[in-house]
Amino acid sequence: MTRREIEVTDINEIEGMLSRAKFLHLGLVDRGRPYIVPMNYGYEMNEGRLTLYLHSGMKGHKMDLIINNPDCCFELECDVKPFNGVKPCMNGMSYCSVMGRGRAEIIEGYEARKRAMNIFMKTQIGEEYEFSEKMLSAVHLIRVDVDEFTARKRPLPSER
Repeated sequence: MTRREIEVTDINEIEGMLSRAKFLHLGLVDRGRPYIVPMNYGYEMNEGRLTLYLHSGMKGHKMDLIINNPDCCFELECDVKPFNGVKPCMNGMSYCSVMGRGRAEIIEGYEARKRAMNIFMKTQIGEEYEFSEKMLSAVHLIRVDVDEFTARKRPLPSER
């Protein structure tokens, strides 16, 4: 990270960002070229290790890419607000963001899939649900084991 003054290392503050954002941009590899898709997500933080949970249709380009190459990256942001500077070149944007890299894996087994979907739902709407095997069989559930991540916070000028 080049701008250390906006780096966030406090895990509680990072978890706050993860809970406020509701979608992320997932980057995949498409025949050596980047492919990015916005997705809703769930997350779990365990002793500083971040795991993301995604769901997807059973077929499609994104799933083909994950199957062929599980390497991925992600970016999410929240609290985005434009601000005006004294001069036009001093205008800007305040934000919080989390970026990282990892490996995506399709989750197998009813209990593991049910757990993943409940983490997803808890992140998205704050509640868990009961899912039947039939309901879960209609989607792929994907776990991203995050190898590394960084977080940033650029406050409004008046908050500095």
